[in-house]
Amino acid sequence: MTDPATSWGAPLKPVYGPADVPADALGAALGAPGQFPFTRGIHAEMYRTRLWTMRQYAGFGSAAETNKRYRFLLEQGQTGLSVAFDLPTQMGYDPGAPMARGEVGKVGVSIATLEDMQDLFAGIPLDRVSTSMTINATAAILLALYVVAARRQGIAASALAGTVQNDILKEYIARGTYIYPPAPSMRLVTDTFAYCKDHVPRWNTISISGYHMREAGCTAVQEVAFTLANGVAYVRAALAAGLGVDAFAPQLSFFFNAHNNLVEEVAKFRAARRLWARIMRDRFGARDPRSLALRFHAQTAGSMLTAQQPENNIVRVAVQALAAVLGGCQSLHTNSMDEALALPTERAVRLALRTQQILACEAGVAEVADPLGGAFAVERLTRDIEEGAEAYVRTIDDLGGAVAAIAFMQREIQDAAYRYQRAIEDKTRIVVGVNEFVTDGAPPANLFQVDPAVGAALAERLERHRAARDADAARRALDAVERAARGGDNLLPGLVGAVDAGATLGEICDRLRGVFGVHQPSVTF
Repeated sequence: MTDPATSWGAPLKPVYGPADVPADALGAALGAPGQFPFTRGIHAEMYRTRLWTMRQYAGFGSAAETNKRYRFLLEQGQTGLSVAFDLPTQMGYDPGAPMARGEVGKVGVSIATLEDMQDLFAGIPLDRVSTSMTINATAAILLALYVVAARRQGIAASALAGTVQNDILKEYIARGTYIYPPAPSMRLVTDTFAYCKDHVPRWNTISISGYHMREAGCTAVQEVAFTLANGVAYVRAALAAGLGVDAFAPQLSFFFNAHNNLVEEVAKFRAARRLWARIMRDRFGARDPRSLALRFHAQTAGSMLTAQQPENNIVRVAVQALAAVLGGCQSLHTNSMDEALALPTERAVRLALRTQQILACEAGVAEVADPLGGAFAVERLTRDIEEGAEAYVRTIDDLGGAVAAIAFMQREIQDAAYRYQRAIEDKTRIVVGVNEFVTDGAPPANLFQVDPAVGAALAERLERHRAARDADAARRALDAVERAARGGDNLLPGLVGAVDAGATLGEICDRLRGVFGVHQPSVTF
């Protein structure tokens, strides 16, 4: 057995003490909760004042089916909604499109029209719930649909709270659900910043995501570094578009992975907050404390779930969720034990939610801000992650920024993923039930299944929608979107007008494809 090491390969000492933590780490760099550099959390009393938002990521089949799951989760005590969209919605295709065949409603809910969005939130007052939408290439369109659906409920956009992920850079780096080339994609991002500043001020305009890069195999240091480097690119793009840093930065948010190593993960979240606060103050001159405070959602690690002995995932998720809470997350999704096999059943998702509720109400970890603050190992790892991430950010700067450094980040992630897999195969890293403590057993019965007929049913529904709408009004609205795309006007007002007039998501994306083109990734070996 090899000596224990961090995810980035640094050896771990058997014990840490005062000599491992410089004096400044326990002074100015540590600080107090709610104060710069926010190492110990972004609020003075953290969860004593308000618990984190408990979100369970959910979506499948039709909007009406998913609405039933949302109502179930809210009845079980969930405090925020989190929407999973199917691949056609993420890639800008309507049900019935050739590229959508076989994928409609399979890994998320299908949303193509305003009617779909209204069905998704039927009976859920949108001014009384915070909604997170995991959507990127089509984020501006889904936000437009949400705004108009709220308007149809009699709710002003200014009353809406929630988040669109809207992080296209990590799609190029690690996930792949992009549509347009980087330049017009970044325009959609910054147009969303500008629109929400004026019209949806309580909305988080982006969730800059390290989660998917960690799922692809990066280390904790790389997750912090590449996420914050992407954040730097978005801030630069917004400044170049003429926005003031303190006008848009308070609406930025982040999304991190809560991985298996408890102490390392707590240190990772603390290091990310500290480094971002310094970047925003020293590089961009931000002065509003809200611009400096890194707010983040965490999700437990899907890549750490195992199909073997799925009950073990209950324990993994509890440890990962504890790391997110001890690290000071603002909202949290806990994965369900059966997600390595299928979409989660109601029983499994209720148990995942109960995990958060037990941490909040029984474990005592919400009663003190940053309860591990000052622990020698935690403070040393916090410093090491911050320094390692800062070095990566400088390298990315030298390469010309995050957009220019996409291939570099991809290679770094691939190398880290290879080392991790080799460690599992060599048994220098133990995964319980996979390469050690293995048992024979049949997969659990009663797994969740999406109705295989949902694609055809939704395609027929879409045709009825097109037949019933005012076709001329929809065409005029689509023409307006195309004119804005060819010019320099903010795209969001046109998108809101288009979905209000009955245009579909796929029709809007086709118009934008005609102007912007489609991203063709370079292939390197």
